[in-house]
Amino acid sequence: MRLGRRGALRGAAGLLAAGAARAEDWPTRPIRIVVPFAPGGASDLLARLLAERLAPALGQPVIVENRPGAGATIGADAVAKARPDGTSFLYGTPGPQIVNPYLMRGLPYDAERDFTPIVSLVRAPNLLVVTPSLPVRSVADLIALAKAKPGELTFGSSGIGASSHLAGEMLKLKAGIEVTHVPFRGSGPAIQELIAGRISFLVDTLLLYTEHRASGALRAVAVASVQKSSLMPDLPTIAETLPGFDSFAFNYLAGPAGLPEAVVARLNRETNRILADAAFRRRLMELGLEPIGGTPADTAATIREEAGRAREVILAANIRAE
Repeated sequence: MRLGRRGALRGAAGLLAAGAARAEDWPTRPIRIVVPFAPGGASDLLARLLAERLAPALGQPVIVENRPGAGATIGADAVAKARPDGTSFLYGTPGPQIVNPYLMRGLPYDAERDFTPIVSLVRAPNLLVVTPSLPVRSVADLIALAKAKPGELTFGSSGIGASSHLAGEMLKLKAGIEVTHVPFRGSGPAIQELIAGRISFLVDTLLLYTEHRASGALRAVAVASVQKSSLMPDLPTIAETLPGFDSFAFNYLAGPAGLPEAVVARLNRETNRILADAAFRRRLMELGLEPIGGTPADTAATIREEAGRAREVILAANIRAE
């Protein structure tokens, strides 16, 4: 049976109305948040803290599912290929949409088109730290020493393409210095080598160094964000010496492409409510994390901005995943 134009329009309107009604009733089933890393890390911890608060707010279980591997692409791909029915979400970190498109060849998903940004969660400022045996107490000192001894200083990272690697390469580029990158399998081994004096400096997540700074095992030089951190307000920023220097780990929630707008709006609203809670904010600050929040458009803009920054560093330094 053929429908006339008016009948076709009525049918389309009915389908749209039905879809909207289902979205407004969301969620009717358990929800999973895919963390593209193994259990026990910072991303996994925050995802679980968030899930505990989201479950009662949404009236459904919120399950954290760890899908590690391939530089976070396995977990990201699982969400990119999931049905956009409001049951699968990605705990986003810099890897899947910001770094990997420029670091890796042949990603199994389109980093821009296959995801729906929902809400910004936290930013974790990076910190420039040096081994105490190095005669460096400021960013200017480090630059002067590196220029006096080109190629002799070394910086560590938690791996090729990690936030700590890109931060070190950014420092090289902006300061015009020649230092050697030494990658490790995680931040822990890199920190131990720094304490032992076998590498010169690191630019990594601020929280990792709180204990070591207090004990004097490492010397904190500057925060790697444009603005001073409320977590270490006594420290200057790298940007005070190298204008525009900004390096931090950005975490957010995203879903597969095609999510109903009502689902995005509700999850954004509930997550913002949680991020605004005083007790939850205190817990984040204890973990060295600065809560963000905001609209889906804000999240999309930050992803684009950070992807542009990552692209600039990766191409200039000719970085490729091993």
